[in-house]
Amino acid sequence: MISPIEFRRAMGAFATGVTIITVDLDGEVHGMTANAFASVSLDPLLLLVCVDHTARTHAHLHAKKRFGINILAEHQRVISEYYAQPLGAHEQAEEDAGARFDRTAHGTPILRGALTYLECRLKSTQDAGDHTIFIAEVEDVVVREGEPLLFFRGKYCQIGEEVTA
Repeated sequence: MISPIEFRRAMGAFATGVTIITVDLDGEVHGMTANAFASVSLDPLLLLVCVDHTARTHAHLHAKKRFGINILAEHQRVISEYYAQPLGAHEQAEEDAGARFDRTAHGTPILRGALTYLECRLKSTQDAGDHTIFIAEVEDVVVREGEPLLFFRGKYCQIGEEVTA
């Protein structure tokens, strides 16, 4: 039988981008770092994000049904680390990590300086072991120039040299 540690090591060999899921709850920004994120469909525009049942943001996504996915730029490692911590709240995000937010017309928090922002409306959920798969329709997108923050084998990385044929 494969252990969770072995499985984690295997999955760590798949380089991913890093996102912050943001949600507004009673005027406060709540968020979490996530890399279990993927495109699902182009028609309609759907994506998925997987969230641990024990994460505070899990209940917020169910309650609010609207959230943002902020794909981090290479200079936003400190923000990723901040939102990866199991804190009770994130009142110190600006002071501790430099995380500043704007709001969409729907009030969804947008992380300033993120490489890409996707505003999402929850369509469905699916329990999957100790996580829930949240499938959402993308209602708005903001794309900026820059390089992504990557995560590979348990470490933050940057894009290296382009592979040529």
